[in-house]
Amino acid sequence: MRYKAVLFDLDDTLYPYPPCNEAGKEAAFEVFRDLGHDIDRARYDELYAAGRRATKRELTGTAASHERFIYYKRALQQYTGTHDASDALRLGEAYWGAYLDAIEPFAGISGLLADLQSAGVDVAIVTNLTTRIQLEKLARLGMDDRIDLVVTSEEVGREKPSALPFTTALAEFDRRPSEAVVVGDNPTADVGGGNAVGTDTVLFDARAAEGSGGGDGDGDGGGSARSAGTIAESTLPPPERPDHLVRNVAELTEVLT
Repeated sequence: MRYKAVLFDLDDTLYPYPPCNEAGKEAAFEVFRDLGHDIDRARYDELYAAGRRATKRELTGTAASHERFIYYKRALQQYTGTHDASDALRLGEAYWGAYLDAIEPFAGISGLLADLQSAGVDVAIVTNLTTRIQLEKLARLGMDDRIDLVVTSEEVGREKPSALPFTTALAEFDRRPSEAVVVGDNPTADVGGGNAVGTDTVLFDARAAEGSGGGDGDGDGGGSARSAGTIAESTLPPPERPDHLVRNVAELTEVLT
């Protein structure tokens, strides 16, 4: 193996995020209507977006900035003009319940994790979000026994691209940055953060991987297909340019092994 430690992002790196997010939003929309609010999906999306923007603006740089319960609490208050803890709780629970029901790993990623584990490579998840939901995602994905360590931004008090989430994982493994690689879909949070720490970096083009079908090295497509990319490396600022840009799990496997 090329590396002694691999630090993976979670969302849109081990599984595709958009189908889960849409399932969650649709489920919460149905609950919104069940609560007696006669709105269409477009108006609901506006309220959700407004709640999300306000939360991001006020809580940027914290794990709480991603919390859907806060988004829905604010969306509901904006729509009704009143506070209702029970209804906000129902909306957030509906979102995350449907999200988790829809979660599926990128084809081939479980096999890659198994190969890394068999080779004795240290594997960490380094992720920006609250701890509980990230642990639930890993449990649903069936990957927990392939992971040696989970570091969330909630735990360390800093969000990627801060060095702290990465250096926390490296310290736990007793690995130098030169022995490790960061893998993620976000040029700023994952690649920029990893570059600053001194690890190798891999930018995972999640949208290309999502559309690559069986070309992921897990048996269906032979692992040779290369999808059209959605990320142009030349457009990235130098601090966010990765050592490797990959379009599917097969290409990721080639880099890591």
